[in-house]
Amino acid sequence: MLDIRSLNVSYNGKDILHDVSLHVAAGEILAVIGPNGAGKTTLIRAISGVLPPRSGQIWVDGIDLAGLSAIQRARYLAVVPQARQLPAAFTVYQSVLLGRTPYLGWLGRAGKTDHSIVERSLAQTHLTGLAERRVGELSGGEQQRILLARALAQDTPILLLDEPTTHLDMEHQSSFLNLVHSLASQKKLAVLLVLHDLNLAGLYADQVALLVDGRNHSIGAPADVLTAKNLSAVYHVPVNVVPHPDYGTPLVLPDGRINTVETQAPKKIA
Repeated sequence: MLDIRSLNVSYNGKDILHDVSLHVAAGEILAVIGPNGAGKTTLIRAISGVLPPRSGQIWVDGIDLAGLSAIQRARYLAVVPQARQLPAAFTVYQSVLLGRTPYLGWLGRAGKTDHSIVERSLAQTHLTGLAERRVGELSGGEQQRILLARALAQDTPILLLDEPTTHLDMEHQSSFLNLVHSLASQKKLAVLLVLHDLNLAGLYADQVALLVDGRNHSIGAPADVLTAKNLSAVYHVPVNVVPHPDYGTPLVLPDGRINTVETQAPKKIA
């Protein structure tokens, strides 16, 4: 569904991404990980059209995004950004309705179909009861769900999420990623998810891409990428990787603390 082919991106005269190729199938979550400065956010910006690639191609379902206008592109992919930037005075409903902007007519008026999709997006993100609340009155976790609902209201086959759990506590991280996992499966979305937390990547992703200095280091199933050899070399910290006791997914632990660190992972929706 999403094909990134030999992508090269520069920013302020500096080469950031070098020959990056990725594929995300419908219904699949690809987690992109890597140290600070690896090019993860640049990758999201290039796919979404904020940064023009120096070379390479980005295809969605056989369509080259380079030939599309910004409005046309917004009908193929939606972005949940790293930072929350929502008008505090807007209601939750008004904020989610912004996701319908690519489909509005020349008068910019939302129709019956638009409102129906917004109501569905609110229900999917468990925000229906907060629809008339002002955004500025809500918690960080609730605002993060608004961003996801707004992206869902775009009704696109591709969903890009840039470190969406960074400022959330464990409960809201679990709730948010369970929701993304469920929606990817139910709606057959192709999800590209940038994460810092390696254990969340191992728990929720179908595939993991490890970027280092703007290059593909390794891509594959979580168990194949999240290895002690890979991670110790890339992050310059000795680690051990063991199977999670409940899910069997890779569990990354600091070296020497396997017997003393207690871990509790959020329960993933099957």
